[in-house]
Amino acid sequence: MKRKQNTQLLGIGILTLIITGILLLSLSGYINPILNNVSSPVVSLQTWVSTRFTAIYEFFTVPRDVASLRQRNQELEAELSNLQTQIIALQQQINETKVLYALLDFARENPSNKYRACSVIGRDPSPFLHYIIIDQGSDQGVKHGMPVVTQNGLVGIVDAVTATAGRVQLINDAAAVVNVTLETTNTEVTMNGSVTGDLSLSMIPQDLEVPEGEVILTSGLGGRFPSNIMVGQVTGIQKQGNALFQSASVQPIVDFTNLSVVLVITNFQPQDITPLIPTTEP
Repeated sequence: MKRKQNTQLLGIGILTLIITGILLLSLSGYINPILNNVSSPVVSLQTWVSTRFTAIYEFFTVPRDVASLRQRNQELEAELSNLQTQIIALQQQINETKVLYALLDFARENPSNKYRACSVIGRDPSPFLHYIIIDQGSDQGVKHGMPVVTQNGLVGIVDAVTATAGRVQLINDAAAVVNVTLETTNTEVTMNGSVTGDLSLSMIPQDLEVPEGEVILTSGLGGRFPSNIMVGQVTGIQKQGNALFQSASVQPIVDFTNLSVVLVITNFQPQDITPLIPTTEP
């Protein structure tokens, strides 16, 4: 029994010496190279297993993530397209509202006339004719010969109607003639359209000085249009040495290519004075 105890004490002592020696060697740095050599293969093995696991995980999960991202991207693109469509529609509504408010202001500033607002629903397809189609006709009180304006100025005249629509001859049509007044000099002249849609003044006295930028208004002569409706401005004078009259080019106040809503003056009664105009026929 005593011998067995001595053996145990001896083993404990030896184990204590070994542990103490290892600690001393570790503290002194002699054991670090041995530990590094032992742990290096283990660390390399762990790294290899980790990278292989990551690769296998990504192989099975990434394609699923890419498909999900692509689907989400398509959904976002569809939402963006829908929002852009809504923005365009809202911008159109805002523009139409601005036009309607401007027309309303014009009607309030000119209370002597009665107006009917009409939407432009068509244009003459011929490049040589200048007409628009409006969405109201005889059923709504629109009649042949009624003047048509916008908040800016003169557009033209109703020259044909059906029950539910009307055709408006623009003042820049080749067959259109408007009697106008030069505001500064109060001189009455004639304005003509053309095949190209350009406007020009004729019958200007040769000795009259017409400044560039001169404002042009309807004169009321001829019985086709009310007086004092804005038409445009003079942009250039053409003089010919021996001619009795000079001519001028005109910049219209109305943009005929961008008409969406117009006003028909419904209480103006056009007068047909053609039978009263002298002719040269015998």
